[in-house]
Amino acid sequence: MAKKIRIIDTTLRDGSHAIRHTYSPEQAGKIAAALARAGAPTIECGHGDGISGSSCQYGFMKYDEYEVLQAVLDNAGDAKVGILLLPGIGTVEDLKRAHEMGAGLVRVATHVTEADVGEQHIKMARELGMEAIGFLMMSHMEPPEKILEQAKKFESYGASAVYMADSAGAMVPDDAAARVSYLKEHLSLPVGFHAHNNLGLAIGNSLAAVNAGADYIDGTLRGLGAGAGNAPHEVLTAVFHKLGIETGEDLYAIMDAAEDNIPELGVQMIIDKYALSIGYAGVYSSFFLHAKRAADRYGLDARDILIELGRLRTVGGQEDMILDVAYRLAQQKKEK
Repeated sequence: MAKKIRIIDTTLRDGSHAIRHTYSPEQAGKIAAALARAGAPTIECGHGDGISGSSCQYGFMKYDEYEVLQAVLDNAGDAKVGILLLPGIGTVEDLKRAHEMGAGLVRVATHVTEADVGEQHIKMARELGMEAIGFLMMSHMEPPEKILEQAKKFESYGASAVYMADSAGAMVPDDAAARVSYLKEHLSLPVGFHAHNNLGLAIGNSLAAVNAGADYIDGTLRGLGAGAGNAPHEVLTAVFHKLGIETGEDLYAIMDAAEDNIPELGVQMIIDKYALSIGYAGVYSSFFLHAKRAADRYGLDARDILIELGRLRTVGGQEDMILDVAYRLAQQKKEK
């Protein structure tokens, strides 16, 4: 029997980073409808940093997040609609409201060593009858054994699956394969993999993850996402179909969804020197725009900021450190 992969489309969530969280309800509804026509099984939407991420620190959404969510729900057809929740940003009350509106899935995202902060959110989602997935960010920073330890915590809370997110786009295929195969060997839950393209390896890493046993893979139309973007959904579908791996999607329709919707957003994902530096340094992909703004403010090269953030092993949620690092580097520059 042919292997089947579930692609979770996160154009309307991770892709929000690339357009500075400006999706209108009309745009989001149009993209959701196109994904539904293509047979995409799952659509994740919201602020790039998850529900309630609209803020001074993470960037304000141009439109109300619940209006955007409603537009997606209204146009998603048979696709399951999900949200991302980062504990400390999103709350249990946010989760309940999204569920009441019709969201059927939540991915509870924590740093790769901090699954315990997601316990109440996983348990509440299961009480509500939602699909609840543990989402371990910055998974390149820890070895497979440590990731399994955290995945087991999510499993004990009632998670229905566990994801490893290469949030910095810092992995190479051997990294992805080693982590997925280890979890598949020792975990009873489905395993997912979320790639970023900072080193140009989003498709390669996703395929390595699938070959190692991954059950779920993330993609976005045209690769829209933080940093250099994600694995392009339409390319994933084509590659999987070419290999005889079932996705349940219509290849032409997913191509059309990308071609007909993403160019009008006015952004194209490329691996520029800053995105490449993120992957090389191993820092959170959403640091991209923050580092560029800090560099402009202090007259620095953003690459120096990113490399220093990598040396300090900073993680998502420490965006406030970007200005601190920039200020320190600027002072050091003056002293030379």
